[in-house]
Amino acid sequence: MLTTLLVRTRSVPPDPPKRRGATSLGPEPDRFGLLKAVLAAVPWLQVGIGVTVVLLAAMMPWAVDRVLTAMDQQIMAVDVRGEFVGESRVALERAAGAWVGESYFATDLEEIKAELEQRPWVASAAVRRVWPGRLEIDIREKKPLAYWTNGRLVSRSGEVFAPRNPEAAGRLPHLAGPDERVREVIAMARTMSEQLVGYGLGFQGLTLEDRGAWTLKLNNGIEVVLGRDQVDTRFQRFITVYENRLASRLDEVSRVDARYSNGVAVQWKTDVASAAPKS
Repeated sequence: MLTTLLVRTRSVPPDPPKRRGATSLGPEPDRFGLLKAVLAAVPWLQVGIGVTVVLLAAMMPWAVDRVLTAMDQQIMAVDVRGEFVGESRVALERAAGAWVGESYFATDLEEIKAELEQRPWVASAAVRRVWPGRLEIDIREKKPLAYWTNGRLVSRSGEVFAPRNPEAAGRLPHLAGPDERVREVIAMARTMSEQLVGYGLGFQGLTLEDRGAWTLKLNNGIEVVLGRDQVDTRFQRFITVYENRLASRLDEVSRVDARYSNGVAVQWKTDVASAAPKS
């Protein structure tokens, strides 16, 4: 007897179609897995790598020093550059020549700079190495503004310095006063000089005495005594008298005393001549 068996089967859904160009979402293989496994299995290998790194770091300064030692040589020449008025290029080169023959790398450039800047005329020195065996030195001199007390000079920045050859500065005004008041004297001299130019008068010098009295000197030799008080007012009074009374007779004037409240006292050259003793 044949029995018909009906077997119901479930259809298995087909695999979903893959998108073209899509990236697999599966776990990404560890590229360093093998190396990690070796290091984990052999701990001494980790220690060895650490020791190697430490040794390389410790040897780096030694290696650099050996390289520099191999490259080092003597300084063979020194070039001095700059514009010189008071200094001598030959003297500077002779002074810098003390470092010829020294180590190119070991020579302290700051020491050279400091030694050169001790020279009275030198405002600054810049020193640099030029491979393979030369030094270049750029010198900037102090710019003198005027002659100062006791045969010294004062620079435009207000620094008093005493070179052996102050006359190298040439024709400059003469300023005098206490060293601690040098900037005050410079400021007063600049103010007066600028005003005198407008009246055709030339500035030659200014003196501040220890007790505080000011005396102006014009380039024609006339002295203007201004005293200690109301110096600006007295200076303006002199200018007024010069315009009204003295401009036409300036060659006859020897000295002007502006310490009066309502005018000035004029000393004439004829008065000086008549007062001189006759032989």
